[in-house]
Amino acid sequence: MSRTTKTITFSLPPDMADSVAVIMKQEGRTRSELLREALRRYIEDREWRQLLRYGEQRAREQGMGPHDVERLVEEYRAEAT
Repeated sequence: MSRTTKTITFSLPPDMADSVAVIMKQEGRTRSELLREALRRYIEDREWRQLLRYGEQRAREQGMGPHDVERLVEEYRAEAT
């Protein structure tokens, strides 16, 4: 039977490792749980940043700027109701 997880080893500066230990104790979580959550959030944040960059690029290509956002939101809301 294959494992559902993969072990990865990495190092942290002592002050960061101490912070992780404090948070583990405060939240009653394992180091693995805490670091998995941190990486999950980083990955989600990275995906959002990529999506925003894509949207900004597409808007520029279509000659749209920040001033168009409010108008587009209002149009969408009008169509949705």
